[in-house]
Amino acid sequence: MTGLKLDAALHCVQGRKSLNEDAAGVQVPTDNYLLHSKGAVLVVADGVSSAEAGKEASETAVKRFIEEYYSTPDTWSVSHCGEKILSTINLRLYRQSHEFATESKGYLCTFSSIIIKSQTAHFFHVGDSRIYLFRDGELKQITNDHKASIADGKFFLTRAMGMDNRLHLDYGRLALQQGDRLLLTSDGIHDFLGDGDIVGVLNKPASSQEQSQQLVDLAYKQGSDDNISAVVCYVEQLPSENLDDYSAKLTRLPFPPELEPGMKIDGYVVDKTLFASSRSQLYLVHDEVSGNAYAMKTPSQNFTDDIGYIDRFIQEEWIGSRIRNPHVIEVVRQTRERTCLYYLMEVGQGIGLDQWMEANRLPSPKRAIAIVKQIADGLQSFHDNEAIHQDIKPGNILIDQNDDVKIVDFGSVYVAGLSEIHKAIEHEGVLGTASYSDPVYLTGTNPGIQGDLYSLATITYEMFAGEIPYGEAIENCRSSIDYDRLRYQSAAQFNPVIPKWFDRALEKGVKFDLEQRYSSIPSFLKDLTHPNPEFLKDDPVSEQKSSTLMFWKLMSGFWFVTFLLVIYLFLQAD
Repeated sequence: MTGLKLDAALHCVQGRKSLNEDAAGVQVPTDNYLLHSKGAVLVVADGVSSAEAGKEASETAVKRFIEEYYSTPDTWSVSHCGEKILSTINLRLYRQSHEFATESKGYLCTFSSIIIKSQTAHFFHVGDSRIYLFRDGELKQITNDHKASIADGKFFLTRAMGMDNRLHLDYGRLALQQGDRLLLTSDGIHDFLGDGDIVGVLNKPASSQEQSQQLVDLAYKQGSDDNISAVVCYVEQLPSENLDDYSAKLTRLPFPPELEPGMKIDGYVVDKTLFASSRSQLYLVHDEVSGNAYAMKTPSQNFTDDIGYIDRFIQEEWIGSRIRNPHVIEVVRQTRERTCLYYLMEVGQGIGLDQWMEANRLPSPKRAIAIVKQIADGLQSFHDNEAIHQDIKPGNILIDQNDDVKIVDFGSVYVAGLSEIHKAIEHEGVLGTASYSDPVYLTGTNPGIQGDLYSLATITYEMFAGEIPYGEAIENCRSSIDYDRLRYQSAAQFNPVIPKWFDRALEKGVKFDLEQRYSSIPSFLKDLTHPNPEFLKDDPVSEQKSSTLMFWKLMSGFWFVTFLLVIYLFLQAD
C-alpha cells in the first residue's frame, strides 16, 4: 500500500508593518501511524489589527489547533475534530476579549486551515484569509471571504475567531489528485497579487519552500503594506486506501471482552484489575516492548449498542489529552493502531482522598491548605481549557505518601463551546457524591466554573472541619425547597482553631445562590490564604438580631418592673 507524501512549507513576515500579527503553521508527521490516522495540517491566521490583541489571537489559534488536533481520538472524523477544537478556541478568545473594559482590546483573527488525511483535503475557514487549489494549471479559490463592503471601497469583517461566543465556521472537503498544489494566504498576499501573479509562481518548477517565499517577496514588491503569509503544499503521492474505508474501520472498533491477568491487547499485557463497575473497567497493564506500566480503561459490554455512551467514552480520551497539569492524571497518546476500544492513562499512585481524610482527621492547617492548593491548580487547568470537571469529590482525587495530589476521572467533564446538549451529571448509586455536587446541578442548571468551585469549597471545609457544610441532611434533598431548609454550619464549631474570616470564605464558597458565591477559584484561594477585611467585620444580620433581642429584653424587663410596681401599689391601697 502506498502512503501519503507531501512537500509543505510556509513563509510569514511582518512586511512593512512594525508588528507581525499573522501566524502560520505546517505539521506533517514523520510517524507513519500518525500521518495515516490523523494526516497533515496547514494553517494561516491573520490577527485583526484594530482589535489590539490580534497577534495573540492568531498565535493562539494556530498553536492550539495543531496541538489539539493531534490529541483527538483516532475514532473521530476530521470534521468532528476541527469543529470541536475551533469552537473551544473561539470561546476562549471571546472570553479573553471580554475581560477588558475597552472594546478595542479584542482577541480577534481570521482562520483558514486544511487537514490532508488519506485522499481528502478538509478545510475550515472563517474571515478573509484564503485557500486556493492549483490543479492542471488552473487556480481556484475554494473559500469565500467573510467581509462586507462599506463606503469608499472599504471593507469590514463579518466573521472572525473570537467575534461571537458561537463560531460560524465554513467546512468543506475536496478529493485530492496527485500533483495538486494547495495554497493558503493572508490578505497581505491576495489583496496585492492577481490570480495571474499567483499562477506564475506556482507554475514554476520549485519546492514549496521556494514558492511560498517567492509569493511573499512578490507581494512586498507590488506594494503590500500588510503582514504577508503564504503556505504552499504539493501533493507528491496519495495513499491507495480509501479514506471512507479507513474512517469506517476506526469508528467501528469493537468493545474488548472482560480482561484477565495475562491477556494481551495490541501489545499491552494485563497485570490485574484495578476497578470494575457497570459502566467501565480499569486495568493495570504493561507494554510488552518497552515494559512501561499504564492504566487501561475499557467500556462496559452493557453499552455496546449505546451510541451516546460510545461517543462519551471516546470524548473522555480527548478531554484528558488536552489537560497537561501535574495534578491531573495524564492520558497517554498511543502510537500504534488499536484493534478495540480503550484508552491508556498514567498509573496513579496513592489512595483516594476520602480514605486519606478518614486516616488523617483534622490535619494541620499548613498541610491541609497545601493539598487544597494542588486540587485547585488541577481544576484551574480544566477551566483554562474551557472544560468543567463536574464531579469533583474525594473519591476522584488520588493522594500519595508525599501528599501529592492528582485529579482523576473524565467521565462527567463538560467542554464549553461544543454543540452537544448539556445534561446534568447523574449519580447512579455513588455514595456521598451528592455531598460534594453543587445543588444547582441537581436541580437541572449548569453553574459552570462555580459548580467545580462549590465542590472544592466543600472538600476544603471537610479537611478543616471533619464534617460537611450542610450536614448529612443534604444527601436526602430532592428539590429546591429541600435545599432552602438547609443552613450552613459554622466550621469553627467543629474545629475551634478556624478563624472567622476563614469560615466566612468557606461559607461564601458553598452558597447556593450563584450571585453570592465566588465566581473563580483564584478569588476563593485568595480569601482562604489572606484575611478578607470584609469578613473581619461583624455580621450585620447577626448585629440586627442581637439588637432586636436586646430591645425585647429591655422591654420585657420594663414591663415586669411595672407589673411588680402595680401589684405593690394595689396592696398598699388595701
